[in-house]
Amino acid sequence: MWNLLKPLWAFRGFILGSVKREFQFKYRNSMLGIAWTIINPLAMIIIYTVIFSKIMHAKLPGVDSTFAYSIYLCAGVLTWGLFAEIVSRAQNTFIEHANLLKKLSFPRICLPVIVVTTALLNFSIVFGLFSIFLLISGTFPGIVYLALLPVLAILIAFAIGLGISLGVLNVFFRDVGQLFGLVLQFWFWGTPIVYPISILPESVRFLMGFNPMASLIVAFQDILVAGRWPAWQSLLPATILAIAMCAFGMHLFRKHAGELVDEL
Repeated sequence: MWNLLKPLWAFRGFILGSVKREFQFKYRNSMLGIAWTIINPLAMIIIYTVIFSKIMHAKLPGVDSTFAYSIYLCAGVLTWGLFAEIVSRAQNTFIEHANLLKKLSFPRICLPVIVVTTALLNFSIVFGLFSIFLLISGTFPGIVYLALLPVLAILIAFAIGLGISLGVLNVFFRDVGQLFGLVLQFWFWGTPIVYPISILPESVRFLMGFNPMASLIVAFQDILVAGRWPAWQSLLPATILAIAMCAFGMHLFRKHAGELVDEL
């Protein structure tokens, strides 16, 4: 672990500088600039709230709250968005930074770290606004809110482990990136983000046990919608898989790190 953290700490300036440049580049030549980081998520929260709670009067089974479905949807979409951003960007990070890898000498592991840091920065802004909405609407879950931290840690570990694995494979087999883009679309609809598991037929409900993102999304929704602690035992398979993916991803990365530049 120290062998991994030491070079990251030594190149912390490079990592933070890269994150800052990416964040600034995103809003370059924009009149409103960084304000868009607030406008976009705020618009999403307002749209979901108005459409589903005021116009469609959407309700969650067993939950008597005007904003329940809107919160349920935001919790799932925001959480999935973080996962998808980390994995999607990590699987392309070595290819996108091919010129940088060829010209500069730095620990290659810095690139996935930059991806995670940037994604977390974006997520923090959006989720912060969502949390303010929970406070204003009187639906803030209280102390249970702290349970988001370990669930978030599991999700990030799973996402970066999967992302690094795909990133290395994508350098040698470019179809990997294209194929996973399709997989991600089906995966989204196969996860209880826009619908609760309870509405699924019994014959297919058991399939959720094979989807590691299902238990993580449900944990977020339990915390934010129902205001209850997640079922920790249900997160054990996702935790084990996250650790396994991180180990596999790092093994794959270390094994092929020397070949990446040549292949690019």
